[in-house]
Amino acid sequence: MPRRSLLFSPGDRPDLMRKAPGAGADTIVFDLEDAVAPARKADARRGVRDVLAAPDFRPDAEVCVRVTGTDTYRDLEVLADDAATFDAVMLPKAESADAVDHLAAQLRERDRSVPVIALIETARGVLRAAEIADARATDAVAFGAEDLSADLGATRTDEGTEVLYAREKVVTAAAAAGVDAIDTVYTDFDDTEGLAGETRFAATLGYDGKMAIHPAQVSVINEAFTPDAESIAWARDVLAARDDAAADDRGVFEVDGEMIDAPLVAQAERVREYARLAGEWE
Repeated sequence: MPRRSLLFSPGDRPDLMRKAPGAGADTIVFDLEDAVAPARKADARRGVRDVLAAPDFRPDAEVCVRVTGTDTYRDLEVLADDAATFDAVMLPKAESADAVDHLAAQLRERDRSVPVIALIETARGVLRAAEIADARATDAVAFGAEDLSADLGATRTDEGTEVLYAREKVVTAAAAAGVDAIDTVYTDFDDTEGLAGETRFAATLGYDGKMAIHPAQVSVINEAFTPDAESIAWARDVLAARDDAAADDRGVFEVDGEMIDAPLVAQAERVREYARLAGEWE
């Protein structure tokens, strides 16, 4: 299932972590890294453990934990608690397949074999995007424009041209590896129009979802990834015609004057998947 929206929630705020599922994100990410001040890391680990272990905390959303890149051992000791329930782990500043697989091995040692979301947000990580996406343990790659800009010494602009090459390289690597691609955060959480436009642009690049830093951003992101009525109608026609063509052993067929082949069928299936997530496809 695609991850349209990934909402970060600071690990040292148990009250916010408990509320996070109510925002409607496909994935909630309890953050032990950037959202937590260094002096609060120990509190954050306890907070994440306590929420994950609470019997009444079983949200429908996927639950992910972003570990720290510098003190992963202590993070994993918290996650090794038998009562803690989570679905994935995010690795920040992923720069090699070895780093992803090493994290996965540490999780297995603690009987916590869960998927890894590799966050690519450094120059070295971008250059090794294909390797990272293709790592055995990688289930998705996420693109972090803010940290990358700092690493490059680039100036962030509204147009985003300074990170466009990296943004396209990450989504291409994800597609080649057959894993999800998650787009960067939009830092101005009051600008819903800007967020919607940037999310739609990310979707045109091929991204499957987008990270969010505020609950108010989730519905905007989800809506931007929801196909419009015209696209849904087109997909219904294509998939119905595909089934008819399969009965006649035809690989190429026509829908409303348009020749349809395998790539367009795949596009129609993607529309159906996102429409189902939004409850627009029965």
